[in-house]
Amino acid sequence: MNSANPYQVPQSNVDHQGQDDYSEVKVLSISGRIGRLRYLGYTMGYGMLIYIAFAAIGGVMIAMGLPRGIFMGMVVIGYVLAMVLSIMLTIQRAHDFDKTGWLALLAFIPLLNLIFWFVPGTEGENRFGKQTPPNRGGLVWVVVAILAIAMIGILAAIAIPAYQSYVHRAQAAAQNNLPAPAAQSR
Repeated sequence: MNSANPYQVPQSNVDHQGQDDYSEVKVLSISGRIGRLRYLGYTMGYGMLIYIAFAAIGGVMIAMGLPRGIFMGMVVIGYVLAMVLSIMLTIQRAHDFDKTGWLALLAFIPLLNLIFWFVPGTEGENRFGKQTPPNRGGLVWVVVAILAIAMIGILAAIAIPAYQSYVHRAQAAAQNNLPAPAAQSR
């Protein structure tokens, strides 16, 4: 008969060797690596948050009676901070496909900056660090939501002025088609 206690806590030899195969994600750094999906999520998400936060602070300052130039100053500060964060993340993204951080200057060239979205990172460790951790399902949905919001904003920026122009033209055409008022008799 087996003398082991059936109610004993299970014992297992768990190997934690694979735990150190990935690098940690450092958002506020130019060293290390960052994957494509995290790059998109962090640049868009944090960029929008920084910009909106500084615009809100500027709006509160206007509400307090401070000059309107304060609002523009806060918006510019928010924009500059968002750009600095974006450049830092772009350097890490260049490191992910084993290129120097100077490649991040390509982010300022329209359409050429898409290489940071589409070029896959190197498998395993490279000269800039260990491989980035795999993405979880939540991160994927956050990036999809951010991209959907951006697309809706772009479509709204095109559709709303077009609709307003249509309404103004329709109102002008309706004004031109009205019959002339009848002459009043005295």
